[in-house]
Amino acid sequence: MKKGTFRDFLLGCQSAIPICLGYIAVSFAFGIESSKIGMTPFQAAMTSLLNVTSAGQFSALEVIARNGSFVELAILQFIINLRYMLMSTALSQKLGADVNTLHRMGISYGVTDEIFAVSIFKKGPLYPLFSYGLIITSVFGWVLGTILGSVAGQILPQIFISSLGLAIYGMFIAIIIPETRVSKAIAAVVISSMAMSCVFTYAPYLKMISAGFRIIIVTVVVAAVAAIVAPVREEKA
Repeated sequence: MKKGTFRDFLLGCQSAIPICLGYIAVSFAFGIESSKIGMTPFQAAMTSLLNVTSAGQFSALEVIARNGSFVELAILQFIINLRYMLMSTALSQKLGADVNTLHRMGISYGVTDEIFAVSIFKKGPLYPLFSYGLIITSVFGWVLGTILGSVAGQILPQIFISSLGLAIYGMFIAIIIPETRVSKAIAAVVISSMAMSCVFTYAPYLKMISAGFRIIIVTVVVAAVAAIVAPVREEKA
């Protein structure tokens, strides 16, 4: 079985440097938010180390803060992180047939949007050692940013912490706005999600549903309707 060489590992580390720097900035915001609900730096760091998913972790904070059920948390994470199953399936096609299950499980741990993009566009075969270098460097940045943010959240003035907490909203806006400009379908999905969220927030009876289940319902309903009304067309070869 070809696992790659130490040079492949170093190449993976080098390729992950931009991801690492970006992760530090985003996970710093997560660390700030985690400190607001009383999580210690160790708890926040372990959350980032064991999850490595920005949207999933941010959405989980509200459930954790109000002592939500494990069932709600599990369903929420399954829905939000469902795309990683598709990414892993696509990524497995770049791995050689001789790459065993243990290595595939190790690589699957670090399948994120950014790591997937770098891996899928890498020329030639994808060796486990390259993936490990990519994952280790990226996750290091994710965990480091979380720790820095969590510590800062405990020692900095509250008004400054509240200002830094806005970074997460800026991140989501930066991700969404460019896509809405080039796709009417995505713009419609975003607007529909906002409208449906408002209904669940203010409508009688519906507002009694917990925030975690609101996200689940909105995500499933809007995604299902979008898939039916505006499906992604396969490109013809």
